[in-house]
Amino acid sequence: MNALSATNRNFRQAARILGLDSKIEKSLLIPFREIKVECTIPKDDGTLVSYVGFRVQHDNARGPMKGGIRYHPEVDPDEVNALAQLMTWKTAVADIPYGGAKGGIGCNPKDLSKSELERLTRVFTQKIHDLIGVNTDVPAPDMGTNAQTMAWILDEYSKFHGHSPAIVTGKPIDLGGSLGREAATGRGVVYATEALLAEHGKSIKDLTFSIQGFGNVGSWAASLIHEKGGKVVAVSDITGAVKNPNGLDIPSLLQHKETTGTLIDFNGGDAMDSNELLTHECDVLIPCALGGVLNRENAENVRAKYIIEAANHPTDPEADEILSKKGVIILPDIYANSGGVTVSYFEWVQNIQGFMWDEEKVNRELKRYMTKAFHNIKNMCQSHDCNLRMGAFTLGVNRVARATLLRGWEA
Repeated sequence: MNALSATNRNFRQAARILGLDSKIEKSLLIPFREIKVECTIPKDDGTLVSYVGFRVQHDNARGPMKGGIRYHPEVDPDEVNALAQLMTWKTAVADIPYGGAKGGIGCNPKDLSKSELERLTRVFTQKIHDLIGVNTDVPAPDMGTNAQTMAWILDEYSKFHGHSPAIVTGKPIDLGGSLGREAATGRGVVYATEALLAEHGKSIKDLTFSIQGFGNVGSWAASLIHEKGGKVVAVSDITGAVKNPNGLDIPSLLQHKETTGTLIDFNGGDAMDSNELLTHECDVLIPCALGGVLNRENAENVRAKYIIEAANHPTDPEADEILSKKGVIILPDIYANSGGVTVSYFEWVQNIQGFMWDEEKVNRELKRYMTKAFHNIKNMCQSHDCNLRMGAFTLGVNRVARATLLRGWEA
């Protein structure tokens, strides 16, 4: 089942639990706006090349739409629709005043020089500048984009609308980016994990962890878990996988990855098949990479007691059912990885106020938001006798539905 089908299925189940009227259910499912634009640029050799850029703006009932821009050769409109919709529910679960959006350009950024990427980003911004805005739709980095991409968008947008630092988040610190933003998603994953474990009378230092994906989110989660005394027994990324039953030395592993560009030949652990990481023996499994990695083929063999969904849509609905029957507790993506968008919200607030926070305040506020959201999800679980995924979906969908009706949807 693809990401859009799975997201729609979860939404419809939440709508049934909440008893939503069929008309508002349909309204909440349909995106507010889908944008598709041609982006033609001269390459460094003088030849012209065209790419398709797009933006899906899903819902703005609770505030400006928010979501990443990705540069990837296999941009799938269905997946982007799903991710835009997930952002709507995610921002509602986190209780920040945003709706959901997503977008990007169908290109391979590795095939483009820095100057070509800049030209492409500026042309894309020119095509959509009147459809995004500080109080309309606020983009952020995603797959294949970064703080530099956001800096170009900020500069190009400001040519049309005046200096507007709040138009994007995930910017360089020198241009109004927030301290703590780089680590925010991984740190939020750790705060979410702590909230879940506390509910079960456990703490990070007592448990073992396997982490799939060692990019920004996975490496920060691993580092923070290691700092808190947790034992990270296995880590994988696209280059390979490494394990150590006594716990990996994460600072040394990070240094090895930075030096060699790979996890292979790390002398502090043994090599393992990357595919085995998901079924490796551990207390807590944290998928931080691609969607759909937990499926009906491998779910039965998962040995973790807890799964923290740091990636978007890592668990197929079929795997969800199998794991639930096994008694595995899953902390869903629309809550577990919401630390990034929460600190993006803090960045936006700082830009609007023109008053920047220190990193200690950013992290303190992030912990407060993540902890509060977990308890709100648990309350929905108790009210509707459902698991954590449906607790999160009913919380998010209910907030958006209420905002929609209060604004006069039936008028």
